[in-house]
Order: sequence, then structure tokens, then C-alpha cells
Amino acid sequence: MSIVLEAQNINKYFEKPTRFQVLKDINFTIEKGEFVSIMGKSGCGKSTLLYILSTMDTEYEGRLLLNNEVISGQSGEKLSYIRNKHIGFVFQFHYLLADFTVLENIMLPAKKLGEKTLEAIEKDAYDKLKLLKIDHLALKKASQVSGGEKQRVAIARALINNPSIIMGDEPTGNLDSNNADNVFTIFRELCDKQHLSLLIVTHDEDFAKRTDRIILMEDGTIKK
Repeated sequence: MSIVLEAQNINKYFEKPTRFQVLKDINFTIEKGEFVSIMGKSGCGKSTLLYILSTMDTEYEGRLLLNNEVISGQSGEKLSYIRNKHIGFVFQFHYLLADFTVLENIMLPAKKLGEKTLEAIEKDAYDKLKLLKIDHLALKKASQVSGGEKQRVAIARALINNPSIIMGDEPTGNLDSNNADNVFTIFRELCDKQHLSLLIVTHDEDFAKRTDRIILMEDGTIKK
């Protein structure tokens, strides 16, 4: 299998109020088509690690590789491009623009990337909506769809640039058990049918147990 994401000897310090090591010698790989969850108590460093892996935080020691390319130390502009093209994000809160239609929300990252025509982007957006079985919502305002539907829209938006990996920070945290189950099923299908890699930070043990592998964190280190 090919490796999509690799963390090598990642160390992270917070400098204020006093110097404190929040991540200690983090090493792991995520393979193409692998569905991995990160678990651990609050404050163990899960979200800090995700910010580093997603290239949002560049103040760390160690190396990060995406598709076998070292992305540590790249310029802010290059990282912004990598983030938009190769990494899809799904957060606990959907961050949709309420006055935009569902379709317009999904198209935004592709318009920002600017590598396709508007017509091609719109077609891609409809394809993602069909994939997630919400194409009937395309022209509705984001504010008019339900919580579970909003999270599906957020997933479609994360998929629009055909990323190498989807990263999620508690993507089912705001959902009831039925909608959380739906999101899990979507992720599983993306993994199995599209061979997409997924890395999801979660507190939901039932969710994590159904992923391919759990990375368990404790006090800034990986326990297993």
C-alpha cells in the first residue's frame, strides 16, 4: 500500500506561560484507503496534533510528509495550496455560509483552488452531492437544511478537490446517534469505494471501534 501521510519525530512546545512539551516524539503513517481514528482524554494533544498534520500549525519539530513529499518548512503560500488541494476538513461545526446555497458552499474550495472552469466545478459539486445522496438539496440555502444534512454538505465540500486525505475533528460531536451513524457510513464508503484515507479525532468510542485502527494518545505521546 502507498503511504499518504507520515509523521516523523513530531515534537511540539507551548512557550507561554512557561515552556511545556505538548507533543512528544510522534511517529505514525496513514496508508491510502485507511480509516484511522485518534482517541485520548481531553488535553492529551489530539487537536494540537491534528492542527500540525493539517499544516495549520507550522511551529513544531520533526517532519511531515504528504504523498511522500516533505511539507514541513514550506512557505505559507505553498502550504495553503497543499491544504486546499490535498486535505479535506470536516469539523464538529459545519462552518457553512448560511446565505449561500448548498451547491455554492460545496463549490467554494474548488473556486479558491482555481484549477477548473466554473462549469466543471459545478458538475463536480453535483457529483459529490449525488455521492452523498443530497443532490435534492443543491439549491436550498444552507440555513434551510437540517443538522445532519449540514454535516453531509460539509463532507461534500471537503471532497470537492478530490483530496488525498480527509481529516475530521469530532465530526459527529454535534449529531444525534442516528446522524452520527450516517456520517460513519459515509466515511466507511469513501474509504472502501473511493480508497480515500481518513483521519478522525473523536471521543466516540463506538465510532472509533469501527475504524480500521485507533491511535491512542496520552500526555502528548502515542500509546498504541
